Amino acid sequence: MYILGISSFYHDSAAALVKDGKIIAAAQEERFTRKKHDDNFPKNAAAFCLKAAGITIEQVDYVAFYEKPLIKFERLLRTYFAYAPFGLNSFLKAMPQWIRKKLWMPELIMEELKGFNGKIIYPEHHESHAAAAFYPSPFQEAAFLTVDGVGEWTTTSFGIGKDHQIQIDYEIHFPHSLGLLYSAFTYYTGFKVNSGEYKVMGLAPYGEPKYVDLIYKHLLDLKEDGSFKLNMEYFNYAAGLTMTNDKFHRLFGGPPRKPESLLTQREMDLAKSVQVVTEEIMLRMAKHVRKVTGQKNLCLAGGVALNCVANGKLLKEKIFDEIWIQPAAGDAGSALGAAMFVWHQYLGNNRNVEKDDTQFASYLGTEYSDQEIEQFLNSKNIAFQKCTKEEMISQVVDFLAEEKVVGWFQGKMEFGPRALGARSIIGDARSSKMQSVMNLKIKYRESFRPFAPSVLREKMSEYFDVDYDSKYMLLVADVKEDRRIPMTEQQEKLFGIEKLNIPRSDVPAITHVDYSARIQTVHKDVHGTYYELIRAFYEKTGCPVIVNTSFNVRGEPIVCSPEDAYRCFMRTEMDYLILGNYILSKTDQKQTEDNKEWMKEFELD
Repeated sequence: MYILGISSFYHDSAAALVKDGKIIAAAQEERFTRKKHDDNFPKNAAAFCLKAAGITIEQVDYVAFYEKPLIKFERLLRTYFAYAPFGLNSFLKAMPQWIRKKLWMPELIMEELKGFNGKIIYPEHHESHAAAAFYPSPFQEAAFLTVDGVGEWTTTSFGIGKDHQIQIDYEIHFPHSLGLLYSAFTYYTGFKVNSGEYKVMGLAPYGEPKYVDLIYKHLLDLKEDGSFKLNMEYFNYAAGLTMTNDKFHRLFGGPPRKPESLLTQREMDLAKSVQVVTEEIMLRMAKHVRKVTGQKNLCLAGGVALNCVANGKLLKEKIFDEIWIQPAAGDAGSALGAAMFVWHQYLGNNRNVEKDDTQFASYLGTEYSDQEIEQFLNSKNIAFQKCTKEEMISQVVDFLAEEKVVGWFQGKMEFGPRALGARSIIGDARSSKMQSVMNLKIKYRESFRPFAPSVLREKMSEYFDVDYDSKYMLLVADVKEDRRIPMTEQQEKLFGIEKLNIPRSDVPAITHVDYSARIQTVHKDVHGTYYELIRAFYEKTGCPVIVNTSFNVRGEPIVCSPEDAYRCFMRTEMDYLILGNYILSKTDQKQTEDNKEWMKEFELD
């Protein structure tokens, strides 16, 4: 039996295919359209999933859409009526799209998936999140906690998953939302909502929590059990076109920062403050969930579960014995959750629980054979060197040791927002200049942004103050004390962005200004060639850690195809590109008469 899960029409549309309860394929639509956070119906992602399974849409038994559109529409109408006449502009902007498209979901699905003649099932939004959190997890029984912006009405939920059943026991409803609180500060500090929240998290260590008391006093009524209410006098998102209002702006001393303008200490302090509040709420929620459910393990999903700093604090507190976080925790992962919900909850099929998990390291996307890669390279007259895998790894190790920046394209593309060693840009973590080079010359992004380490799992505790699997790069931990470089008395007096270029450890490229790192553990039996590369680098240099950042430039999705990878390679100052077992050197990429026209699209704007 085949079940196709779909999420779309808000942000990060995606499709996932499940066969008899086993995950076959999953991908975000943005990877194919090259439109970041694409919210359109994921027809390309769905087509990929079907192709990966070798089936046609006629063979799909169920389509699972990740939420109930009619209930969401009811929430919008009731909210607009509650705030009327305020919010008229937002109402006029939203309604035409709903009336033309979103209210007619069955017809739309049948139109987009021509030939489908099965049944369409609509789990609730947070049921899809809970299913994505629990069903692929390694637990037969566990509590789950889902926290995001908003689904239909729910913004937070928790309950218990047992065997093949999930049950939501408690919910917090719109407009009271931890995700939307964080997004409000994302908007106010000048970043884009639903995509810039991780920038706020990365900016927080440069600031001081000077606004925490102000948030608790004016914006948030937080209870001991983690439940809360927001003071909507300060927010505009319920029915307006912005997240915050003039009262919010007066409270924090001025209008929102204009996007791309200079970051000041105020933005850094705001980021730190909302991060501290978020961590406190998540800790209180987790303690309450443990107390009420009695469960020893916890599964997390929803956009807030991508806050890896909060996740790291949660792990460190040891509230639960073990934690498993859905790697595609946001709405993209709900496509997978919806499909698994139908198989287990709706159809009542049992689960096969694995020792690790059943998400296959989230390597669920597109894959290209050496033959397909070579065909592409030859078709565009691109210079390359063909190697065995062993030769390729040996050369890449040398490149990294020489402080070169390498585009790494191997195997199946990752599902979710993190690059996990399939579509990555990699570098030497020991290099004191690597963070600056990658940010400014490769990623073309803000200089304050930290980079993540990929570390051999067996060497993790030698470098980081944690010994827990983090193969999905969803936990932040501190660099060990004995690897840190003490700051001088003069350096200790620095504030904000002045802290940026001071080496903090013997792996400075991945050590943030607060001595933390967002860790990916790399496993021999899971990560294949990526593990072999880092192991070879360790054997040559004595260092089992490399820099791993997503293979894309600012404003673009992670690369999907060899052509996407080559385009990104040519538009940046990357030194080498590895496509499977093929090595491309930047110095060898010269225009010829055969490919001159095609190469024009790689010229930087």
